[in-house]
Amino acid sequence: VQLQASGGGLVQPGGSLRLSCAASGFSLRIYVIGWFRQAPGKEREWVSYISSSGGTTRYLDSVEGRFSISRDNAKNTVYLQMNNLGPEDTAVYNCAATNRPYYDSSDYYTIPSEYDFWGQGTQVTVSS
Repeated sequence: VQLQASGGGLVQPGGSLRLSCAASGFSLRIYVIGWFRQAPGKEREWVSYISSSGGTTRYLDSVEGRFSISRDNAKNTVYLQMNNLGPEDTAVYNCAATNRPYYDSSDYYTIPSEYDFWGQGTQVTVSS
């Protein structure tokens, strides 16, 4: 059972990146997938999550309107499209999976400890 986050890199302010979270060894179909980030010297921060069906998505206020989460269960992959990036978005981004049965828009899915499987993270650096 493994999750792998990828797609990070160095981008200028205002640029875009698309992160991918791919699963191997299990199907993501029944899992809620969350994206989290951690900047140097800061606590891990929830960024977004998507319900197992894809019908519910939620975002951190500071990324609402700039980031978009989606899933392709056929490809066993979840994506985080990040647009209009700013230096404040610089962090290691990681995806996580949980199948704990809260209602789809639950605040529990914003809590790292509610997730059972984690990827290894991908670095996003926004700098000119």
